[in-house]
Amino acid sequence: MKRQLILDDGTVFMGEGFGANEETIGEVVFNTSMTGYQEILSDPSYCGQLVTMTYPLIGNYGINRDDFESITPAVKAIIVREVADFPSNWRNESTLDELLKIKGIPGIAAIDTRKLTRVIRKHGAMKGIICSGEIEAETMLARLRETELPFDQVQQVSTKTAYASPGRGFRVVLMDFGMKHGILRELNKRDCDVIVVPYDTTAEEIRRLQPDGIMLSNGPGDPKDVPQAIGTIRALIGEFPIFGICLGHQLFALACGGDTFKMKFGHRGGNHPVKDLLTGKVALTSQNHGYAVDEKSLTESRLQVTHTAINDGTVEGLKHRDYPAFTVQYHPEASPGPEDSNYLFDDFLQLMKEEKRKELQHA
Repeated sequence: MKRQLILDDGTVFMGEGFGANEETIGEVVFNTSMTGYQEILSDPSYCGQLVTMTYPLIGNYGINRDDFESITPAVKAIIVREVADFPSNWRNESTLDELLKIKGIPGIAAIDTRKLTRVIRKHGAMKGIICSGEIEAETMLARLRETELPFDQVQQVSTKTAYASPGRGFRVVLMDFGMKHGILRELNKRDCDVIVVPYDTTAEEIRRLQPDGIMLSNGPGDPKDVPQAIGTIRALIGEFPIFGICLGHQLFALACGGDTFKMKFGHRGGNHPVKDLLTGKVALTSQNHGYAVDEKSLTESRLQVTHTAINDGTVEGLKHRDYPAFTVQYHPEASPGPEDSNYLFDDFLQLMKEEKRKELQHA
């Protein structure tokens, strides 16, 4: 089954289809991870995107029930050099092709993913369409250029109603902007009593839940497309300890008076080095974001930059100078990727402990 990928600059890649037999349009990006394709395709932060895997062979260890980061994948398509038809792993339960067919997600293989990655690195992330190889490319290119990409990705992937993941420890309200299950798993592992709430939950509604701390999750798209969340976070800073990850990091910066910008092609992969400016240590991190915090915009704020990316110097971590709040641009829960930064969840717990102790002293 011949399929083609057409970019809005006119570049055409002819390949072989797998997964669902669907036509789809989205933003074409690339991920440099060597493993973890199951977690990547189920990460809600990829909502609306056609994800190119730079590693040449994908699907070789199959699909299992445990490695999903969401129940319903939001990715629009998977683009690979070669897809494994006969995976081999003791946990394997189905092939990547079978999963994509069940979930209605198209894939395209047998294309030059190195060339595609170079195009994206040169021109930046761009719109693309995956369609039948029998259709005239010029016809589809015109349609692609007329199509506007949506900007309600957070609304699409956030939970519609609040729900609890009970524990006997600190109560954490987790604002779901497109939460990976790995974040919830790390909080549960530390016996937190977690209440997951929709992205548009108000500050007053969160106060009524009487949290010990607030977690701002990852999520897709432009942080400026979620203005109600920015207002909520601004209202809660100083009242509760806050820990933000990825989109949560960007929303926190905007709430504190900073600014964000769209990156040329973003950071997506499990091998991004980040430097801790407080200790001088470098950790390999898992990342997935197309926007970043503008460091120059922070000069008049009360935010301190705590981490930077080794490769391009962009902001990777922030800390409030006056209140118990910190954020990181990368994913300490990994899934997939290295777990070097897992300790940040312990730091969040320590922050809640210190605030609880202060409350008792003043009681």
